[in-house]
Amino acid sequence: MIKAENVTKSYGSTQVLKGVSLEIEDGEFTVILGASGSGKSTLLNILSGLEKFDGGNVECCAQCLNDLNDAQLTLFRKKHVGYVFQQYYLLSHLSVDANVKLGADLAQNKNYKDIIKAVGLGEKLSRKPFALSGGEQQRVCIARALAKEPDVLFLDEPTGALDENTGREILNYISQLQKEKGFTAVMVTHNSNIAEMAEKVIRMNSGKIVEIYKNENCKSAYEIGW
Repeated sequence: MIKAENVTKSYGSTQVLKGVSLEIEDGEFTVILGASGSGKSTLLNILSGLEKFDGGNVECCAQCLNDLNDAQLTLFRKKHVGYVFQQYYLLSHLSVDANVKLGADLAQNKNYKDIIKAVGLGEKLSRKPFALSGGEQQRVCIARALAKEPDVLFLDEPTGALDENTGREILNYISQLQKEKGFTAVMVTHNSNIAEMAEKVIRMNSGKIVEIYKNENCKSAYEIGW
């Protein structure tokens, strides 16, 4: 479970999070929804241990993040967390296989090629990022994150730089892999249509959670609007 209680965060004189509280169950697909500047990416970074917070409490994967120093947070992220961002952050001189292996090595996962096949890149193991489309590069990022076998996959606008068809394809891969492998998925987006895919939606505005609800009938990536 991921649990936050009255979390606050400021950058200088600007308060970005104003007492945020939430719970995300193990194996749940949750979307954090909000406009630019609502605090959703900051919240994602705090829940995942990328950023420290000023006040409140955060628990993730049975660890209290309040109590962890920098070295312990690094170990926490290495052991429990996978990340997919809007930007791909692939190493340009490495092949698909080598980029994904970087994640797999963190978990000593020797079966990582199964993940590459699962995202539809089994025939492109030797390709470098420059020889891949944007959607294919994002699939490499997903495979790299999942190759380390995380308990939680955090995704920050993973389709933000993609066209509609490619975006739907990426969302479909994420949804199918989450169901098959049972990891917890937490995705930040400004797109309310994407929120229709999630089991739980946490809507933010101006640094606060203004609504939390569950979708009784989650839609697929090919059923939502865009």
